[in-house]
Amino acid sequence: MRHFLTITDVNRKELHALLREAAAFKRGRTAQPLSGKIVALVFQKPSMRTRVAFEVAVMQLGGLATYLGQDDIQLGAREPVKDVARVLSRYVDAIVLRTFGHSIVEEFAAFSSVPVMNGLSDLVHPCQALADVLTIQEQFGRLKGIQVAYVGDGNNVLHSLAEACAMTGVHLTVSTPERYRPDARLWEATRKLGESEDAKLDWVAKPQEAVRGAQVIYTDVWVSMGQEKERTQRLQIFKPFQVNEALLKLADRNCRVMHCLPAHRGEEISDGVMEGPGSVVFDQAENRLHVQKALLAFLMKRSNRAPAKRTRTA
Repeated sequence: MRHFLTITDVNRKELHALLREAAAFKRGRTAQPLSGKIVALVFQKPSMRTRVAFEVAVMQLGGLATYLGQDDIQLGAREPVKDVARVLSRYVDAIVLRTFGHSIVEEFAAFSSVPVMNGLSDLVHPCQALADVLTIQEQFGRLKGIQVAYVGDGNNVLHSLAEACAMTGVHLTVSTPERYRPDARLWEATRKLGESEDAKLDWVAKPQEAVRGAQVIYTDVWVSMGQEKERTQRLQIFKPFQVNEALLKLADRNCRVMHCLPAHRGEEISDGVMEGPGSVVFDQAENRLHVQKALLAFLMKRSNRAPAKRTRTA
């Protein structure tokens, strides 16, 4: 059984194969590997992009998607995570889980007899990272050696972006406020992961230093879902980390700007940069569809489901 909980659940060869498959789907390749299959979307956290991209991906691959929100399941409250995983596994052929705690994703996968895909957890956002590296590859024709600067919060999006960069030879320089640096254990493991691909991963305090000469600048919201009580404090702390016209001038003259959306214009990114000629934000958003099609096809091909055991009753 193959699950996709983090970028490192695939190896380098498989990651590049996923990108090639996603590019083929974007060029118009048609296939129906999910014909007769049903995929459950279990979302504790709502998302327009993740939901629609997966629903459309499943349908275009010949399958059916069924959406279950927090009120439908109350995962871990109404009944244990492991019970939900074992029940849904008998109804559907794959599961996309979007939740708060990463431990929930891991427990769900441990008890699932069908592939589980992490649509987002508090630690990582691997489907987004697939779209990110596909977008960079489209823009520059390669990944190895590209200079990416990430400015903002050291969050789940950054964690998966760093893993994807490490596995593809992309150089990543990160600038966050000191108290919002990426997870220390994951960051060090990712830096070591990048050594075999000559990918350099660095953290610097000043965003101006991070973006100097960068070919890509990436940012994300400063206040994520579930952090609303910290909003006032976060806005004050992150104010010097806005991606704006002044910061963009320090980067490569043909620098591309990326954002995983939703964007809070005027906070982490200025409207002018968001709408500027270097913005590839909406190409990046579209690529969620194509990489998720590639991921679904990949996992369904490599996961042989055994028939569920059923006990006859009188």
